Amino acid sequence: MAEGSVFKRCSCRDGNRRKLGNHCPQLRRANGVWNPTHGRWAYQLELPTHPGQARRQLRRSTFDSRDAATGDRDHAKALLALASDEPAVAAEIADMLLAVAAGAPLPDRDTIARRVRAGLPATVTTTVGEYLQSWLASRRSLSSVQPSTLLAYESHIRVHLVPHLGAIALVKLRVEHVEAMFAAIGDRSTAIEIARQSDDPAIRASVRGLRTTKPASMHRIRATLRKALNDAIRRGNNRLIDFNPAAHIELPSGARPKARVWTAKAVQRWRDTGERPSPVMVWTPQQAGAFLDHAEEHDIALYPLFALILHRGLRRGEAVGLPDAAVDLDSSMISVTQQMATHGYTPVVKKVKSESGNRIMAMASITRVVLRAHHARRAQWKLAADHTWPDTGLFFVQPDGKPWHPNAVTDRFEALVRDADLPPIRLHDLRHCAATYLKAAGADLKDIQELLGHSSAAMTDVYTSVIAELDVERAKAEAAAELLPRRRKRAA
Repeated sequence: MAEGSVFKRCSCRDGNRRKLGNHCPQLRRANGVWNPTHGRWAYQLELPTHPGQARRQLRRSTFDSRDAATGDRDHAKALLALASDEPAVAAEIADMLLAVAAGAPLPDRDTIARRVRAGLPATVTTTVGEYLQSWLASRRSLSSVQPSTLLAYESHIRVHLVPHLGAIALVKLRVEHVEAMFAAIGDRSTAIEIARQSDDPAIRASVRGLRTTKPASMHRIRATLRKALNDAIRRGNNRLIDFNPAAHIELPSGARPKARVWTAKAVQRWRDTGERPSPVMVWTPQQAGAFLDHAEEHDIALYPLFALILHRGLRRGEAVGLPDAAVDLDSSMISVTQQMATHGYTPVVKKVKSESGNRIMAMASITRVVLRAHHARRAQWKLAADHTWPDTGLFFVQPDGKPWHPNAVTDRFEALVRDADLPPIRLHDLRHCAATYLKAAGADLKDIQELLGHSSAAMTDVYTSVIAELDVERAKAEAAAELLPRRRKRAA
């Protein structure tokens, strides 16, 4: 690499108004020594070229001292040295040096070194958006990453991270940027909620179909960003950043909402105002029974599936993906080993969520009766279809033998709830119902945990926290209160 020369130059002009530059006679004294009071220090450095390109030099001036000019020249040489023996990279760095405006500082060596070691262009600043897209592509190449996890990453990056942070240089991302993103997400959710409560139909219509972002979702968005930035730090000698701002963000609690029972008072308030006491609601046993009666009368194909979920607490995917071989009607046993999940809208059969989800459960006699009737009905469907009947290996299928799409099951459930004029719950809330009824019937927390396939009893406790609102629990409260002797009876 050329050493480069350091010299003085000035802005003096000749008789034709041309700058004299470093040829001004005043720059040196008579003895050839540089004049300390005239001109500014400068340097020039020979630069690498692209194939076929003419010779080029880096010239920078207006330094106050020789040391300042020498230091800037050495900085430029240190940047060029990052290319090692790679001519193409050396030419890229030279392009970058020539693009620096006069008087502006040269790029930070450590920043450029990270980019060169990572195989990124030296002349372009990587933005958060560019890095997240390349990170997502690298995650897709790993077989250990579940498709559902990739979908969550993609959604968080596309919907939230890139719109709010994408244009920021990765090395300049700060805690304040991430805090501002979550504040904006929260403000948007609040605006949607306010619009939904408006008396103006046009305002309500303007947010129809828009989704709010709950605290739990914000925690998942932060987890995606934190993981991506941690990977940028962990790249060994190729680390792109030294600090992860997502690890220093405080968010509202992402605790799961408490489940509540649709008591008579709650139902009346819902009918009057449309208000739900909680996002997670549980039917009373009477309401659940009314739903099963309605489903049996109006949707006999899915009634057995809903009954099984209510009786034994299966997840939607576990019920839809239940193998035919996993149902033993003679011994009243069911083995839960797989589920029908959705990747986007595409149904995919895969293993259950965890080892604790791989479980065996006993059936009540009423459940066995319902499933045996479905088994016989399915045999009639198969006989009618003859050779067109597909062999899915699933216990619950449509009358034509095809598998149920999980989303279609949800849609049919919600339609049945509306038609039965019952207070709304989600299909997943049938699991809450099953857990609550089991607890009310005397099952202990460990039994319910194993039935639902939870790895933690703390999760199961969320499902059973509503038992106090059931009539059976009020009866226990009455009995306990009666044990206390009082001199005078009080009216109820």
